Amino acid sequence: TKHGKATFSFSAPNIWKRFPESPMLRTHQIRSDQDQDISIRYSITGVGADQPPNEVFSIDPELGKMFVTKPLDREHRSSYHLRAHAVDMNGNQVENPIDLYIFVIDMNDNRPEFKNQVYNGSVDEGSRPGTYVMHLSAFDADDNTTANGMVRYRILSQTPHSPIPNMFTINSETGDIVTVAPGLDREKVSQYTIIVQATDMEGNLNFGLSNTATAIITVTDINDNPPMLTSRTFSGEVPENRVDLVVANLTVIDADQPHSPNWNAVYRIISGDPSGHFTIRTDPISNDGMVTVVKPVDFEMNRAFMLTAVVSNQAHLASGIQSSLQSTAGVTISVQDVNEPPYFPTNPKHIRFEEGVPAGTSLTTFSASDPDRLQMQQIIRYLKLSDPADWLSINGTNGQIITTAILDRESVYVKNNIYEATFLAIDNGSPEASGTGTLQISLIDINDNPPALVPRESQICERMNKNVNGVNITAADADTDPNAGPFVFELPNYPTSIRRNWTISRISGDYARLALRYQVYLKPGMYEVPIVVSDSGNPPLSNRSVIKVKVCPCDEHGDCTTLGAVVAAGLGTGAIISILICIIILLCMVLLFVVWIKRREKERQTKQLLIDPEDDVRDNILKYDEEGGGEEDQDYDLSQLQQPDSLDHIISKPPGVRRVDERPIIPESQYPIRPVVPHPGDIGDFIHEGLRAADNDPTAPPYDSLLVFDYEGSGSTAGSVSSLNSSSTGDQDYDYLNDWGPRFKKLADMYGGGAED
Repeated sequence: TKHGKATFSFSAPNIWKRFPESPMLRTHQIRSDQDQDISIRYSITGVGADQPPNEVFSIDPELGKMFVTKPLDREHRSSYHLRAHAVDMNGNQVENPIDLYIFVIDMNDNRPEFKNQVYNGSVDEGSRPGTYVMHLSAFDADDNTTANGMVRYRILSQTPHSPIPNMFTINSETGDIVTVAPGLDREKVSQYTIIVQATDMEGNLNFGLSNTATAIITVTDINDNPPMLTSRTFSGEVPENRVDLVVANLTVIDADQPHSPNWNAVYRIISGDPSGHFTIRTDPISNDGMVTVVKPVDFEMNRAFMLTAVVSNQAHLASGIQSSLQSTAGVTISVQDVNEPPYFPTNPKHIRFEEGVPAGTSLTTFSASDPDRLQMQQIIRYLKLSDPADWLSINGTNGQIITTAILDRESVYVKNNIYEATFLAIDNGSPEASGTGTLQISLIDINDNPPALVPRESQICERMNKNVNGVNITAADADTDPNAGPFVFELPNYPTSIRRNWTISRISGDYARLALRYQVYLKPGMYEVPIVVSDSGNPPLSNRSVIKVKVCPCDEHGDCTTLGAVVAAGLGTGAIISILICIIILLCMVLLFVVWIKRREKERQTKQLLIDPEDDVRDNILKYDEEGGGEEDQDYDLSQLQQPDSLDHIISKPPGVRRVDERPIIPESQYPIRPVVPHPGDIGDFIHEGLRAADNDPTAPPYDSLLVFDYEGSGSTAGSVSSLNSSSTGDQDYDYLNDWGPRFKKLADMYGGGAED
């Protein structure tokens, strides 16, 4: 092997699988030309020998025979590259290493595998032969350059067999499924199930491996079935003057896919309804056509309608499909006569009248008509529905309108010179029906309102000159032109002082100026000036009005001063001075009262109590300047001053004997509310008030009253007062009690060695 390169081929994977009893297979022998002279040792290196995967190949070190020690899998590794080595017994290299390329020969050990076990496809119904449906593919892990990996397809079965068992075929090499025969009809067969087999070895069933998958083919709907009405004629009834009412129902049959555009029905009226009284709406659930009234019908105009309706689908019919004769039907709608309300031919009705017409004047006849001409003659009666000012009445038989009061254009019920009233017309049908009519009266103005002076009050300076203006006046008239302005303003001839002191000058047609005559002086005060105002009516109306003019002293700007305004109000100088004096006196009285209150408060705070300050016990906290006696003065038995724990000795007393210093044993009751603690300055009143409350309370113990203890009683837990003794066994000097202050004066008198002893 001087070539330095050798190539070997091994094939064994399936042999190891089929013949597990032959774990190794001798494949080739490597020999050196020098093995006749020296002993040679052979070895191999590379992937599959001393590199992972290890020990797939081995070699006899003496003979150079190579072996496969593990099964080979071409799909895992298709080739190996090894190097063979030859050395002598000392490990010296005898030959250069040679490359060994080992190729694993493929065997058919893998079945074709489909990616999915179930494939879904679709095809339109009515498709022509050769129409593509869907594609299936299978993968074979074997070498696809050999027959082991060449897959072929075929259809094993078709379910159902309608209309023929072989509606589809599959391309054996590509896996494309196409139609092979006509006759696909979704309304008959909506779905086909096909079993497809994939076989390797180029489809050789004897040597190849196979696998199967399921193809589900859905036949999709096309609009190949026109909608058909279930009847050639339909009928219905409709009451007149009704809308949005279903009067007939058209039923339809469509074999296409429900609730799809191929199935949804669309209805149209093609004749018999030129005025558009009806429409046909589709019921989204049942697909029926609902003939609906959209415009009121009149029995007197049309007693019946003969409609022609046609139905179609939302989607157009498929190519080559013709409309059915049953897509058109006649619809007869009968109109039912009902009692219709009377109506006013002219509504609203306009009339014109002058205001001020007297009551009882006939204005017009507001009559109604009965639309039920084909019924027997009906009687119509009239009623008033709305008359805001109550000016009108209507004749219940013929509808004549008569005034019941004077019409006044200036009334609040008249808007824009128009008065409006409404009336009812009621027939005697069954049931009764009524209609409403509106009467609008345009009132023409007459001169019936005199003008009124504006303003009614004003003020003017007491001295007038040519440079100061007077009072501008005008007039208000409820009438309109030409019965209102321009106005004429005049001063009356009586009293004569009016024309002597005042003058009126015209400014414009509606305004004039009232002023004092030049160099006329009037005392400050309120003056009533009468003025006669006349309008421009025919004949004109006049009104004597009075304007109150306040004459007052003015400042340099021509405005009334404050004092002048008071004087003008009618108060003299003496009255004003009197008012000012009263105000000053009132302020002084208020000031004196405040001073008296402050002084009384100060006296109350400095007022001495009823008792000596040293004996003042109103405070809860007392200050003692002296420490007091020693411990010998504090050794008291305080238990004698406490309330007994038991009352048995009191309860067991004989009747008629009771200590007045004991609390009475009677049921507790609610004490009356005593007044709050008063101001310290009224402590005397407080003591007497408390004493009075205690005397009037039968349940209160006599703690706050003066008691005379002339009988000690028996059964007391305390010993006799005479038993009180000093804790000291010997004589003791109590003279130091005199030094403790006035609070211990009584004890000093009792125990001390004073002069009273």
